[in-house]
Amino acid sequence: MKIEDLNLKHSITKAINELGFTDLTEIQEKCIPEILKGKDIFGQSSTGSGKTAAFGVPILEKIEGHKGIQALVLTPTRELCCQVTDAIRSFSRHLEFRITSVYGGVGIEPQIDHLKRADIVIGTPGRILDHINRRTIDLRNVKFFVLDEADKMFEMGFIDDVEKIMKNISENRQTLLFSATLPSGVNHLIKKHLKSPITIKSQIHVDKKLLKQVYYDLKSNIKFSLLVHLINKNPEGLAIVFCGTRREVDLLSTNLNAQKINAIAIHGGLTQNRRLHAIEILKGKKGAVLVATDVAARGLDIKNVSHVYNYDVPKTSEDYIHRIGRTARAGNEGDAVTLLTERDHENFRRVLSDRTLQIHKEEIPQLENIKFERFNDQRRHSGTSYREHGSREGYRGSRGGDSRGDRRDPRDRDNRSRSSSHAPRKRWNN
Repeated sequence: MKIEDLNLKHSITKAINELGFTDLTEIQEKCIPEILKGKDIFGQSSTGSGKTAAFGVPILEKIEGHKGIQALVLTPTRELCCQVTDAIRSFSRHLEFRITSVYGGVGIEPQIDHLKRADIVIGTPGRILDHINRRTIDLRNVKFFVLDEADKMFEMGFIDDVEKIMKNISENRQTLLFSATLPSGVNHLIKKHLKSPITIKSQIHVDKKLLKQVYYDLKSNIKFSLLVHLINKNPEGLAIVFCGTRREVDLLSTNLNAQKINAIAIHGGLTQNRRLHAIEILKGKKGAVLVATDVAARGLDIKNVSHVYNYDVPKTSEDYIHRIGRTARAGNEGDAVTLLTERDHENFRRVLSDRTLQIHKEEIPQLENIKFERFNDQRRHSGTSYREHGSREGYRGSRGGDSRGDRRDPRDRDNRSRSSSHAPRKRWNN
């Protein structure tokens, strides 16, 4: 379906065309007409499927300016909050709506001022609840409530905050809930808060023609050596390396930088400015490596990823699919590589329970033995280092972030679980 087929306001269609988009993605084609009809929606889709536009565009179509906050979007992470804000602003560039983002780790006073004039608010649960408790946000006129990445909200322990926030919003609202997976907690939320919802799923699949999936079964003492070998074989590519914990992210990125690999760390323990700065650096570089936890990387639509490395094996096939789905996009080829050690076999068996996955075993090549340094001094390891424009720079982390979420588990919230080229016919993946 074409963008013009939606019969949107001219100013919205004009902005979308200026961004170079022509065709709707599957989730957009299915969601936008139903949201415009006033329906509650449960949308199941992965990162990069275009769900921000799927809910953002109909909100822009239906709200009116200068009548208070009419739409509230909750996101689990600060990065996703900023990304959603930027996307909706780009769709509304020819409208006079005021769109603001609200998250922890930064001063609250400027947010209080912006909230007085906002039409649309995108925020993280802890900071939104802080504003509710301070009575600095007025949600009485909210017509649209969007819960983005609901499954990650549960994993990060935000669901109590979400419930408290929803109590402050009129029941005469339209509720739009999006989630990559459907755990029991999300299903309970749908039944409790959505009115006769329409379930919309976009196909989550791996293009076997474009994506090569392999694994190496190896001893843990050579895992780092193999990762360095594989990265150096593809020096021009943009890679994402997934780790299970914040500490492993910091250790691995520091060790990669010691091997003259431009590694950039991102996890929930870094300050907001550091995290956003790291993402901006990554977008402008070739041959860079993002080392991240699942939670920190969730919702980040990083383009032109050539390789995904599972340094720590994900716990489920769904998590595996969402990780590897970051490469082999837009007709480009990609590689997904899993490094399997003794402790990972149980997780890998769960991944392989999805019979549609075709992951082939690779022989271990001859390797130079590279020492992986594990630091005992926690002060030396409060962050990680990365090179910016060829120079080393200290990269110190802190708790920062959404204060309520961090108080629940300040040590390792990322690992905790509770149970633009303008090519023709460009698909719209915001």
